[in-house]
Amino acid sequence: MTYDRSAVMRAVKSRDTTPERAVRALLRRIASGYRLHRADLPGKPDIAYGRRKLAIFVHGCFWHGHECARGARMPKTNTDYWRAKIARNRARDVKTQAALAAMGWRMLVVYECELKDKTALAARLAAEVPLREP
Repeated sequence: MTYDRSAVMRAVKSRDTTPERAVRALLRRIASGYRLHRADLPGKPDIAYGRRKLAIFVHGCFWHGHECARGARMPKTNTDYWRAKIARNRARDVKTQAALAAMGWRMLVVYECELKDKTALAARLAAEVPLREP
C-alpha cells in the first residue's frame, strides 16, 4: 500500500496534538488559567499565560530540527526540500522569539522528546510558571 505524500502531510495536525495535550495536562496541575493559540501574539503560542507574559510552544522534534535522535533524522527522499523546510521553521522560531521578547514576553519551548520523562518536564514547567499572578 503506497501513501500519497500530500495526504500524509495533510493529516499532520498543528493544534491539539498529543504532545500539546500532554503538556497541558501537566500544566493544569501546576497552574491553570492559560489560553490556547492566541492569535494576537506572534507565532500563535500553543499555550499562553497572559498576566505572567509567558508563551509556551510545544514543538515536534522533526519539524523544528531538534538535536535529538528524532529531530536529527532526515527523510531519505527529497532531502533538499526537507532541509530547507526545517531551516525555515527554525528561522521563523527565532523571529517569533525576538518579537515576543520585544513585547516583554518570555518564551518556553517544549520538544516532544521531553515528554519521555514527564517528572523532569513537570519540574521544568513548575520552575518556569510562577504559581501566583505577579
